Parts: sequence; structure tokens; C-alpha cells
Amino acid sequence: MDQAIVIRPRFAPGRRIIAVSDVHGNLDFFRGLMDRVGLTPSDILVLVGDLLEKGPDSLALLRYVMELSRTHTVYPLCGNCDGLVLRFFETDELDERFYSAYLPIHPESTIRQLADELGFPDWRDFPALRAALRETYPELRAWLRKMPTILETEHLLFVHGGVPSREGMETLNRWRCMKNDDFLGQGHRFDKYVVVGHWPVTLYHPNIPSAAPLFAREQNIISIDGGCVLKLDGQLNALIFPTEDSEKFTWQAYDGLPVYTALDRQEASTNSINIRWGRSDLEMLEPGEEFSLCRHLESGRELYILTSYLRRDGDRLWCEDSTDYCLPVLPGDRLSLVAQTSRGYLMKKNGVTGWYSGRLADTLEK
Repeated sequence: MDQAIVIRPRFAPGRRIIAVSDVHGNLDFFRGLMDRVGLTPSDILVLVGDLLEKGPDSLALLRYVMELSRTHTVYPLCGNCDGLVLRFFETDELDERFYSAYLPIHPESTIRQLADELGFPDWRDFPALRAALRETYPELRAWLRKMPTILETEHLLFVHGGVPSREGMETLNRWRCMKNDDFLGQGHRFDKYVVVGHWPVTLYHPNIPSAAPLFAREQNIISIDGGCVLKLDGQLNALIFPTEDSEKFTWQAYDGLPVYTALDRQEASTNSINIRWGRSDLEMLEPGEEFSLCRHLESGRELYILTSYLRRDGDRLWCEDSTDYCLPVLPGDRLSLVAQTSRGYLMKKNGVTGWYSGRLADTLEK
């Protein structure tokens, strides 16, 4: 994990480009999204990192994408989570600093899944496990090794975390291109579209929780991590360019949630808050079985939060992403159901999560 690996393929005119990031071992979402976008062999699929880890099916997803690469044009870029799997194959330098703490609490990890498949007697014996994985899975190791860090074409640039500029990209530290938190907040500007993942887009929204791809127009950056696996209402996004030189793009998403038709009108609320990861510490005011009244420590806002969303780490109280935002809804709108409560429905509309107090028709799809 030293210098960035940059590739510059030539995409034939007229081929659709589909970019997906942060699948995180969710094979069902990936299949569902590919069905939704209608992936064909004539398309170019760019996987913008973090194919693996955190979800339940990393190994199955990896093999699925490897097989897909035989029949389709697929460019899998390396994300920080993919890089951690590769580094276990390659070196023991993180055994004590990372894997000894990470693997015991992550049975879903690709490494643990491989050990289970092998029937390896003690996956905590990292040197022996590493030797066994190298011997048994050379094709998988070789495939991970070939994953580039950055893909650049004439009009587009794809990288998992981000880059400070397009100059001297081959000299950049590979890991910092993959794990680059809050990339939009760093003030970089580009002369072509730069498509990134890594940082769930909802973290950029202080008021309204949105998992839809975020286009920072002045910076020419498009951030597409929809929080798949990481968020209870997360989704897997696909950014779609009709051609490599297109100035326009569309997007599709898959979240696996049941979809309903709204029957009643509702106005959007104002002055809402999006309590999100890293900024979610709370003070309990009134505990309740379904909802608890809490004070958000950062903002001072008092609001009711689903009790099932509350978490404790010792004396610290925090919550999964929560909001008091009410969605704008028209009769006939299609809404995805996140949670049904005695005080209304927590729904999603076009990637935005919020509350709806109206009526719903029967389920349309899942």
C-alpha cells in the first residue's frame, strides 16, 4: 500500500457508464440494483471501491463480481475495506495493530469467511491462516492485487476516497486516496467530474437525511455512497452516464424496502435536523418504550427518537441516524417504508428519509 495505481482506459463512444460504490458485502442489494439499471455486456461498470466487508456476503459478492467480469466490462477500484483484505494476504504488518482487534468482532469479514470455508481450525493463528489463504486462493489474491486506485478518462475520474488534484496522481499515497474522510469539505475543485464513495452522503446533510448521490457543482465532485449496510435506511446507488462525454447523468437506487403508494398530501417541515454518525450524542430526558425524548448535545435540540435506535457505550448515549423531518408528499407518491410506528411512518422518498402521517395503499413491490 504505497503509491496509487492509476489506469486510463479508453471508453468507446456510445457505451453507458454505470458507477456504484460501497456495496459492502451486500449481494442482494447489488443484484437488485443491477436488475434495476438493466446492466448489459455493452455497459461499462465502474465499482468505486469497498466492495467487501461489513455486510454478510463479502465472499459470495467477490466471486459474483469476478464471474461478472468474464462476461461484462467491469472496473473494480480498491477501497480501504478491500485494501484491508488484500493486506492480510500480503503482509503481517497489521496483525497486532489492526487484525487482532478487528477480526474477533467481525465474523462477517471476508477473511473470517475464507477461514470458515477452509475449515481452518484457528483463524487467530494469523501466520498459518495467511499461508493457507495464499495457497488455496491464488486467483482471488491476484484479482485483489490488480484493483487500481484511480480510473481516469477524458471527462471522468473515479476514486474511492478522493484526490487533492489531478496532478501527479501516480505519486499519491494509495491508502490516503482510499480512506479520505469528508472529501467534499476539503475545498478541492476539478475540471472534470470526480466520482467518489467512502463517505456516506447523509453525513453531509445537517438538516435533511438524504442518501441520494450528491453533486457539488462548483467543485465538480459527485459523491455516491448511499450508506448501504452502514445505515438502517441505507441504499445502494448507481450513477449513470449515457456516454463518457455526457454532461448529464441520472441515478437509480436499491434499498430492499417495501414500497407503498401515499394516499394523502403532506407539506414538508422546516427547521429539521439530521442526527448522524459522529454527531449523535444525546442526553435522555424522558425514556419511553417506543419513543424517548432526548436532547441532542451538539445542537441542543429536543426531539423524540425511536427507542430502538438508541445505543449506549458506557455512560455515552447516542443514536442511529435520526430525524424530525417530515417529507413533502403528494397523493400517488411512491414511498419506501423504513419503520411503522404509533406516531406515523418513517419513509423514504427519492432517497430522502422523513416522517409521513398520512395513509398508505397496499404494497407495490419490494
